[in-house]
Amino acid sequence: MTAQILVVDDVPANVKLLEAKLANEYYDVISAKDGFEAIAKTKEHKPDLILLDVMMPGMDGFEVCQKLKADNEVSHIPIVMVTALSEKSDRLKGLDAGADDFLTKPINDMALFARVKSLIRIKQLLDEVRLRDMTSSEMGIEGEKSSFISDVSGASTLLVDDDTVQGKQVIAKLSEVYKTEWVQESDQALAKAISGDFDVILISTLLSDADGLRLASQIKSQEEIRNVPLLVLVDEDDTRVMFKALEMGINDYLTVPVDKNEMMARVRSQIRRKKYQEALKSTYQKSISMAITDALTGLYNRHYLNTHLGNMVKQSLKNGKHLALMIMDMDHFKAVNDGYGHDVGDMVLKQLASMIVNASRSAELAARFGGEEFVILMPETDPASALGAANRIREIIETTPFKINDTDTIQKTVSLGVASLHPDGDSAESLLKRADEALYEAKNNGRNQVRVGAAMAPKGW
Repeated sequence: MTAQILVVDDVPANVKLLEAKLANEYYDVISAKDGFEAIAKTKEHKPDLILLDVMMPGMDGFEVCQKLKADNEVSHIPIVMVTALSEKSDRLKGLDAGADDFLTKPINDMALFARVKSLIRIKQLLDEVRLRDMTSSEMGIEGEKSSFISDVSGASTLLVDDDTVQGKQVIAKLSEVYKTEWVQESDQALAKAISGDFDVILISTLLSDADGLRLASQIKSQEEIRNVPLLVLVDEDDTRVMFKALEMGINDYLTVPVDKNEMMARVRSQIRRKKYQEALKSTYQKSISMAITDALTGLYNRHYLNTHLGNMVKQSLKNGKHLALMIMDMDHFKAVNDGYGHDVGDMVLKQLASMIVNASRSAELAARFGGEEFVILMPETDPASALGAANRIREIIETTPFKINDTDTIQKTVSLGVASLHPDGDSAESLLKRADEALYEAKNNGRNQVRVGAAMAPKGW
């Protein structure tokens, strides 16, 4: 199973058509025939995306959208409104209600799948942050509850556009609500984006001296600003660039000439989502205490890992998604303590923890399991990718010197065990045990290597 999509439409033929298209792309589809059923199924299933028809009896799509966005439990779920209405006023009404985008009937397949992939990608990032927040709550560490609908006043925007006339119009409108900066020289845009504290960045794809999509990609690749929403300005007839932008992970696009009211609605939507994500992270970070972190390395401790691993196993089995775990142990660590003292041993473990964090993806969770043992939990990672990640980390550690004082270094290695969740039923304890058994196999067979839990390995491994 991949992502789950809720299709809401009172016309059965429309539902069947969308179900067929989405199923062909391997999405799991559920449906609702009216607004009341849509709200009930959203709360029950918490889908990854909602395709919501506007014109329905009893409760139209605008009202459904407003109700869902006002519910903290489901407000983060992306909503794409589907309608035969083509007036800009209808799009604005939907965006004001909290919709993430509009699709007009008859639906263009490329537009549908590009938008679906883009919004689901964002939803999955939010899910990971929300899950960590839930783990903290289950451990008795309560923080403030974050609402998706947040105040956008005082937000900061950056425009990258060398069209003087258009740029002046865009900045004039944005400055009515937001702090604004404008860069006309594309070669200065990346530095400005990194140095500023922006809540959204708008980039024209019609720059005269640069490729706007390439610039957007460069900004997206910068660690310190990769979570800043990007909107690109695209010629209204250039559908290729529109779809390419969404495939690249650009958050949204505006067609040129820019409709100022639609721009304000889309910018507001992106800023709200960013502030919601930041509020979740802030609440989560504030809730973290010494009870769940390792005092020496700053990583999560074994207690937190066990709780979070249990949650991840349940969620992964429910959603039919991959989950992998690696456990590593520094080879001959006792020799460091015996030869250089425990202070140096602690220094080496801190450096090892830093290497692990730097080599891990943002969605992965690293924890100190005990002594010189560390665990990395890898959501949505298939067995082959997990093995590749383990070998990459092993090589990084093997080739990176560890400082033991201001001038001297030593080389150390690690042994690793990897295991993956069984899709037909598994437990956190069993997953961890298989990884631990693989670790000991690696150590008993010469160290500085990766071994795979026997029950995990596909044919040919």
